[in-house]
Amino acid sequence: SNPVDVITAMSGVKEQADAQGEKVRKMKEAIKADPASHTKEELAKEVDELKRLKAELANEAPADIPPEIKEKYDLVRSVGEECIADAELLNLITKKPDSFVLYDGFEPSGRMHIAQGVFKAMNVNKCTRAGGTFIFWVADWFALMNDKMGGDLEKIKVVGEYLVEVWKATGMDMEKVKFVWSSDDIISKAVAYWTQALDIGRKTTLARVKKCCQIMGRLENKLTAAQILYPLMQCTDIFFLKADVCQLGVDQRKVNMLAREYCDTAGIKNKPIILSHHMLYGLKKGQEKMSKSDPDSAIFMEDTEEDVARKINNAYCPTTAEEAQDKPKDGVEAIDAGLESMHLTQDDLKNPCLDYVDNIIFSVPDQTFEAGGTPYKSFAAVKTDFLAGKLGEAALKEGLINAINKLLQPVRDHFATNDKAKAVLAQVMAWKRENLVPPSGLKRLVATDGSKPVHVVFAPAATAELTLGQLLTVQAQLNAATDDQEVVLWCADWGSFALNRCGGDQKVVASCYTQLVEALKALSPKLMERVKVMLQSEELLKNPSSYWISVINIGRKYPLQKVLAADNTEEGSEYAGQVIASLMHVADCLALNPATICCDPSGEGHAKLCCDYYAEAEITELKVPTVLTLNAIDTMLKPPHMLEGPANADDNIFCQDASMDVSRKMKRAFCEPSNVTHCPPLVLCDAAVLQQGETLTISRKEENGGDKTYTAIAELRSDFESGALHPGDLKPAVTKALDAFMQRIRDHVKGNDAAKKAETDIKNYLKKAAKDKKKK
Repeated sequence: SNPVDVITAMSGVKEQADAQGEKVRKMKEAIKADPASHTKEELAKEVDELKRLKAELANEAPADIPPEIKEKYDLVRSVGEECIADAELLNLITKKPDSFVLYDGFEPSGRMHIAQGVFKAMNVNKCTRAGGTFIFWVADWFALMNDKMGGDLEKIKVVGEYLVEVWKATGMDMEKVKFVWSSDDIISKAVAYWTQALDIGRKTTLARVKKCCQIMGRLENKLTAAQILYPLMQCTDIFFLKADVCQLGVDQRKVNMLAREYCDTAGIKNKPIILSHHMLYGLKKGQEKMSKSDPDSAIFMEDTEEDVARKINNAYCPTTAEEAQDKPKDGVEAIDAGLESMHLTQDDLKNPCLDYVDNIIFSVPDQTFEAGGTPYKSFAAVKTDFLAGKLGEAALKEGLINAINKLLQPVRDHFATNDKAKAVLAQVMAWKRENLVPPSGLKRLVATDGSKPVHVVFAPAATAELTLGQLLTVQAQLNAATDDQEVVLWCADWGSFALNRCGGDQKVVASCYTQLVEALKALSPKLMERVKVMLQSEELLKNPSSYWISVINIGRKYPLQKVLAADNTEEGSEYAGQVIASLMHVADCLALNPATICCDPSGEGHAKLCCDYYAEAEITELKVPTVLTLNAIDTMLKPPHMLEGPANADDNIFCQDASMDVSRKMKRAFCEPSNVTHCPPLVLCDAAVLQQGETLTISRKEENGGDKTYTAIAELRSDFESGALHPGDLKPAVTKALDAFMQRIRDHVKGNDAAKKAETDIKNYLKKAAKDKKKK
């Protein structure tokens, strides 16, 4: 962490970058002379390495460090057991010596242990004294979500104020400290917060997020779906607060690294710097860290002198290291990331008493520790004497008890003499004695008034290439509603964003749903008069807090594997966004409180996920919806056995197809004489002509059977199967009728500004996507 060492290392990176640039240049010249000299993959690999080195150089430390910058750097760096990366920290302080931002977060859910109190206060003071602003993300919304303090947000905020008072009494300099309450920002700035979270989810693989499970303290192979959400939300906090430095504990390292990796994917140049502080051991043997659930595992800021004495006297305090526990054999991956060590430095002794002396007592500036009649000015001297037997366990513990009580006494005095602090503490203690119970009932968004039974159709995930089959399937599902029902078409725009549909372009996603709705209006104006189109983002933003609490509660009930099973995604290819989208789907269902969910077979997995939740969560105030499954209308122009190989745009009819597209595609459509098992023209005629109330007229010479008009598919299919109707007569007739059907959509688009704009947005997106694909 020495600035001189950092500069030396960076000069080495510059040499590597120069050499790599020369290597890429020569490789390109060789390919120009002989295309077979190197493969595209080989060149791409070397170019990626050059980009990596250049990115590292972008954060290069300055050549000459002014003394005041070195002093600031040393002060901030002393806070962390690890810094990723030292050069970036030095560069940050050089460029923003008095305006860099650090952050940490805490949930105001109860007690504060001594590491969070004294250790944190001293670290914050170092950072602010060096010129930084320290932001505390007060996670009161998460405490609300966890039903702390009876699920009362105002009470939770009072607990937050109590913790702030503790820090004041501990000696935290509040001049450059800001407390940002998550409940205020998550609700008032819901679009910015949640779209950031979804963006991280759509760009991060599920396998990568699972590695962060340490922050939940759970085993990777026993994850709930909600545990995928927590790291994504913590990542979001970093970008939402515009933090330059993540100043959290080593136990949060993996999720902070996830934030840096997201920067690579999202093209964000300045990555958050990770400055991870030491994690104190629990006071009992084998405790890698303190636990709020075990009151004897740590000293808490409100502990009495007697509490301190009892806990320290009972604390584990070895003088020699015990044999390490068995480790996994070589080649065997440990599945339990949640039980990994919380410490980065080698410490075989793992003595919590020495740990307290080092990181609590000596965290205070100019501190002297007295034990066994000897005043110590450094931790190294204490440890040396203790291990040599010059300082006994009893004397070490006695000195530690006195030192801790000396640090805690100002806090005790503050709450005894300061009127505001006294009142806050009295209120919190009174609520604790009341044993507050959270309000009963289901937390959910309410999107319908319940005046009529609801028939819901969940529109397919946004697609820039909406097929005629998808459009007709939605039309049929909407038509399946009974006369007494309210019909809802739910468009999951944020869910589509989480699924990375349309490359994550939210404008194009919105245009896709506009295209779907306007096409339905063109085909079935009367039907659409009774359909209520609901856009997911608009609805959830009416009460974002209740909506996202319901999403997280659903995730808590469901094992991750159950949610993944509903998605039918190939194992290993999953992204975290898929899990979020599935949980949002269930939350959408709760918001709508439908009597019926109408879907095709591909939607049955998610429909079952919705219905199963009623039993999982023991919901009594809502009735389980009935699932009505209709077969999807397949407008694919080839039978399944001919679909192998790369997809072809002529294999299907799309809603944006012009007359010439329809004509060309229908000429090439599979239409084998007498084959009614796989006959796309018959399917298209049934769905787009006959079921729309139109007729199909076959025009042919008298010797070939003469003209004939069909009103029902059964007769048409029968004639084709018997050979009475030849493909050469069927295809032209269906082509004409189909094009007339689709002309209704084209005419509607011409006369509707919203539809016209949506079509333009989608076409521009498809052109760009094709161009980008060609480049690759």
